[in-house]
Amino acid sequence: MNIVVLISGRGSNLAALLEAKLPATVAAVISNKADAAGLALARAHGIPALVVAHRDYGSRAAFDAALAAAIDRHAPALVVLAGFMRILTPGFVGRYAGRLINIHPSLLPSFTGLDTHRRALEAGVKIHGCTVHFVTPELDHGPIIAQAAVPVLEDDTEVTLAARVLAEEHRILPQAVRWFAQGRLVIVDGRVRVADEL
Repeated sequence: MNIVVLISGRGSNLAALLEAKLPATVAAVISNKADAAGLALARAHGIPALVVAHRDYGSRAAFDAALAAAIDRHAPALVVLAGFMRILTPGFVGRYAGRLINIHPSLLPSFTGLDTHRRALEAGVKIHGCTVHFVTPELDHGPIIAQAAVPVLEDDTEVTLAARVLAEEHRILPQAVRWFAQGRLVIVDGRVRVADEL
């Protein structure tokens, strides 16, 4: 099974996927930023690393069309947003419906969007975490595949809290991809059920 991973930055979740020895092949890594450090990581593993720079396109729809063309060349069964910092059009999301997942650094539905760790600290929550979910046109919504929680400590900063959450991201994203590759994810009435191991 081929997967394509989309990134915008350092690629730490990509590294977690590559280290997990999944029953799937990362066929390509695509970034919207030419300076994304994760591209070098992909190349070091012999994986095609491509740039589709959003600034090169006059509209969100034009960028998404170019991105979809780059993805489709690798015929992926699954597209993984692993720190991909672009809002995707409904047309793009619909094209990959049921095979597009995202890792988000909060316990959705709380703290959608950006600056999740700062907002969690400001809100005074006692538990924070991360979510892997199927992507739908509504930002940071969609059926939840997996979540992991961490305690928010009295002396936490954005940096310390983010580090603990990231460690959990590195655990649950590969698990979610593994379940998908095994054909174990079933969506019933908008909720994800993980079927018994086949």
